[in-house]
Amino acid sequence: MIILAPISSVCALAFAAYLAMKVMKLEEGTAEMSKISLAVRMGSDAYLKRQYLSVGIFFCVMFVVLLVLAWLGFITIFVPFAFVTGGFFSGLSGYIGMKVATHANVRTTNACITSLNSGLRVAFNSGTVIGLVVVSLGLLDVSFWYYLLNWYYTSVQPAASDALRIQSITSAMLTFGMGASTMALFARVGGGIFTKAADVGADLVGKIEAGIPEDDPRNPAVIADNVGDNVGDIAGMGSDLYESYVGSIIASAALATAAGLGESGVALPIAIASVGVLASMFGTFLVRTGENADQSKLLSALRSGVYSSSLIIAVASYFLIRATLGAGSLGVYFSVLIGLVAGNFIGFATEYFTSDAYNPVRELAQTSTTGAATVIIGGLSLGMLSTAMPVIIVAIVVISSFLLSGGANNYSLGLYGVAISAVGMLSTLGITLATDAYGPIADNAGGIAEMADLPDEVREKTDALDALGNTTAATGKGFAIGSAALTALALIAAYKEEIELIALRKNIDFNFDLSILNPPVLIGMFVGGMLPFVFSSMTMKAVGRTAQSIVVEVRRQFNEIKGLMEGTAEPDYKRCVDICTQNAQKEIVLPAVIAIASPIIVGLLLGVNAVAGMLCGATVSGFMMAEMMSNAGGAWDNAKKHIEAGKGNLGGKGSDNHKAAVVGDTVGDPFKDTSGPSIDILIKLLSMVSIVFASLTLQLALMK
Repeated sequence: MIILAPISSVCALAFAAYLAMKVMKLEEGTAEMSKISLAVRMGSDAYLKRQYLSVGIFFCVMFVVLLVLAWLGFITIFVPFAFVTGGFFSGLSGYIGMKVATHANVRTTNACITSLNSGLRVAFNSGTVIGLVVVSLGLLDVSFWYYLLNWYYTSVQPAASDALRIQSITSAMLTFGMGASTMALFARVGGGIFTKAADVGADLVGKIEAGIPEDDPRNPAVIADNVGDNVGDIAGMGSDLYESYVGSIIASAALATAAGLGESGVALPIAIASVGVLASMFGTFLVRTGENADQSKLLSALRSGVYSSSLIIAVASYFLIRATLGAGSLGVYFSVLIGLVAGNFIGFATEYFTSDAYNPVRELAQTSTTGAATVIIGGLSLGMLSTAMPVIIVAIVVISSFLLSGGANNYSLGLYGVAISAVGMLSTLGITLATDAYGPIADNAGGIAEMADLPDEVREKTDALDALGNTTAATGKGFAIGSAALTALALIAAYKEEIELIALRKNIDFNFDLSILNPPVLIGMFVGGMLPFVFSSMTMKAVGRTAQSIVVEVRRQFNEIKGLMEGTAEPDYKRCVDICTQNAQKEIVLPAVIAIASPIIVGLLLGVNAVAGMLCGATVSGFMMAEMMSNAGGAWDNAKKHIEAGKGNLGGKGSDNHKAAVVGDTVGDPFKDTSGPSIDILIKLLSMVSIVFASLTLQLALMK
């Protein structure tokens, strides 16, 4: 079954390459359109080049640290190299996604000159490339390490029993997830700071002070804003979901041994993910729409691909589970189904609270009649309420998958069921991420249409695609956060199993005491619950400080460049891109250090029981805070667009209601695109670091 992973990966990469070449052959349009797209592309390349240089230095330092720990006997020699490959593939998936997106934006704009369906196909095909690259590289990484470690423990250490061989393989595989998590943190937080600082700065001076439209070429920050869509919502999101994807697979594999499932239990999540890649490829052919389609028809076009992929996985998983675990494993199959369905329900819940097709956003738009303050109050209230449904869904998934898979009789088997439900939820990632990545591409296409002064009918088509992209992006963030919560729970279980395995191997007399009345556990829960708040504070402040720099620069250019407001002079776009790039790299350091150092410090000071408490506290508070911030931000954004579209008799663009909604949207930008989505990486990275340094914290804490 495991051979399916490299086969499906190669097929997906080949299909992605075909789609990429198909998109690249399309015309870019006018010379002005090409010029604007080139500026966005160059800005994105410059940012990622600087970011990857900074991240490369950090990875070199961590590689040396892990190498020393391996030499001292705290970890295996495979860990430093697994850490590097995890980070490399995570970064590569984000980089490829960004390169495709920055070439696709102008081609989407040009396709909209022909028809709405043409524009949808170009944007979605480009998003499909991104989605398939993420899942195929993730499976390649997983299969590479499985085959390498299996060869090592079979040929180099043949004396080991089958159970010990599988334990050693899955234990080492867990560690490359730390590299993926670390890369995702840098990509998501750095990209989020960049994109929202540029967006907030452009809106504050352009829309509110100068009264010029969004994406107006006179605004010096407008190119930086478009660059930010790519480095944050494409490269960052790609690395983020790569991490969740491989994390759920390897957590399930690690729990399989404790559940008594052996190599078959390890093969199952890899096989389900492999079929999911092929199903996602099939689903992409069903995404198309007619001309003059409204939002509901456009959304239905995207959903048809996701639903068809889900159906294929639902059917195929039954036969995969029977082939690997036997006919008596129907409960594990239902765990997969529950995860698969739950992913769609979380998407629905997010859409309900963030789309203006439903009452919550419409009511939020109405609060603009009494000013910006009531818009902000209403958005915060909406975001807090929106946490209820995802939490209930995840709770149902956890208890159902635990009991159905046999948790009442075999605790470890129940935990395996929880982990496999996360694999089920993420099995459609290839096409789910395609619908999410489609959004920033459509957003950039609309910006190019505005800056190139294309006819109104073209902008109407790009606006329709952009509005749909806002909904899919919000839904994608909800899906990412929900899947991160399930993955984090699986990783916490894997952490417990890893500690017990280390204690057994090293003959350490240790037993977990995870009672909440145990002081270290209680302290750990408080520390973990606090971390998402501190992390969010740092990232929000980072956006604020960088946005202030952009505001000062945009004001300076408006005042000093003669003819800029009249449209006879060109702004210095490069300066705003440079400011965002430099500040994003500087501001990311402290949040990253806190995320990586916290589990180690807590483990050394209070022991591994406290670390388990910290992971639980961070997962609970982080899940709800991420949902609240992302949904509040998405609701503010779509409330503003609801008014701009002239709905609800609220005055349209330029009205007092619109200005109030712009303030709410400006507050919501770092909520939904920086802090909120970054928290889901935080809770997974905490678990990954805890697992990698489990042996160190266990042995040194016991020495005190």
